[in-house]
Amino acid sequence: MQFTSKEDIEAPIDFVFARAVDFRAFEKQALRRGVDLRRVDRLTHIGKGATWDADFRFRGKVRQLRAEVVGFDQPNGYVVSLQSVGVDGLTTVELVALSRSRTRITVTHELAAKSLGARLMLQSLRLARSGLQKKFEKRIGAYCEDIEELWTRRG
Repeated sequence: MQFTSKEDIEAPIDFVFARAVDFRAFEKQALRRGVDLRRVDRLTHIGKGATWDADFRFRGKVRQLRAEVVGFDQPNGYVVSLQSVGVDGLTTVELVALSRSRTRITVTHELAAKSLGARLMLQSLRLARSGLQKKFEKRIGAYCEDIEELWTRRG
């Protein structure tokens, strides 16, 4: 199962990339949503190998997830591998400079089942796919608007 969103942002690629790899902001956001998140690597910078463990509630059960940055190409994007019991995922963030002050961001999130229970869960998500895709696009769109606003206030 795959979700994709593509947005154009009125900001330079370096600025957009810096916001897109602000994992501390993502960590704070997850904590506010009730996710128990722990950074488990010993890196002093963000890049390939950065790893987090997360515990969260989904459909009435506590789930565990490990997220690891497996690809990092500044300022063009990064890839995060997601592993949970029965489900693997891959989140890809790609950036393309359209001009000196305009950047296109493409965020793709893929999920694949490894067990029967996970297949059933993904099947139920497929039934709600259009609504989930709209939610995904709305959230990415709001994030891009925030980046544009930060760039405008900065300039």
